[in-house]
Amino acid sequence: MSIQITNLSKQYGQQRAVDSISLQVSPGEIVGFLGPNGAGKSTTMKIATGYLSPGEGTVIVNGHDVQTDSMAVRRSVGYLPEHNPLYLDLYVKEYLRFAGELHGMSGSSLTSRIADVIEQVGLTSEQKKRIGQLSKGYRQRVGLAQAFLHNPPVLILDEPTTGLDPNQLADIRQVIKTVGRDKTVLFSTHIMQEVEALCDRVIIINKGKIVADSPLALLRGQTAQQATYLAEFESALSDPAVLGTLPGVLSVEQVGAGQYRLTATPDTDLRAAIFRLAADRGLTLVGLRQQEASLEGVFKELTK
Repeated sequence: MSIQITNLSKQYGQQRAVDSISLQVSPGEIVGFLGPNGAGKSTTMKIATGYLSPGEGTVIVNGHDVQTDSMAVRRSVGYLPEHNPLYLDLYVKEYLRFAGELHGMSGSSLTSRIADVIEQVGLTSEQKKRIGQLSKGYRQRVGLAQAFLHNPPVLILDEPTTGLDPNQLADIRQVIKTVGRDKTVLFSTHIMQEVEALCDRVIIINKGKIVADSPLALLRGQTAQQATYLAEFESALSDPAVLGTLPGVLSVEQVGAGQYRLTATPDTDLRAAIFRLAADRGLTLVGLRQQEASLEGVFKELTK
């Protein structure tokens, strides 16, 4: 395992920020680490990078214990903190050279690596500017560039796409996906679409405890307490309440002209019943689909 956390706890005064959690992340995995503010995400990630010491438990990163071999852990990890710390008076290339030298890189190999990383994260047009002149989104790209400049086997990214516009989001997601093919990536975010685009597995933490650790598809299936269908008719129904008479239906909501969202018990398949209702009443059904449980809904359910 590239990251192995066992019975980890961390306390700040009377507050137990992380409460005896255990998790593992394997090479080649891109794992989304989710939780509401104050749930313990950043604390866990800081401990895994050697930035904070654990209160209890063990954390092994790339085969090294964060307490007994902290420097080896830091050499193995590329880390982007939640609040991206940058030297604003340095030029982009100058900062990346400084970051590379801290990792023992030098000479032409460092120059070549800086050029590659600048292109990867889309900083080519901004590379000759001071960091202080960059927008928030481009500063975030600089932070990402330094995180994997030294080609570490493990990437720990805390809110890596903060401040990026939709176009930049798509670019950086692709960068993370490409880089993550041969690395271990653990990243936190509040953007659910990001997790769905990048991750096959999700870990959710709430009040310092792991409340879910599962493949994304399985997580949706395990936590969905209702089945949801979207039915679209050619025109609005004169009596939408008739949809509520179908067996298993819990609620009916009109969401557009002729469009209705039906919520039913999880073991109910409404498709045949809706088709029969339309045929019996002479209604023209132009669309019908079952909606998957959204990750946002699952997140709210587990952390409420």
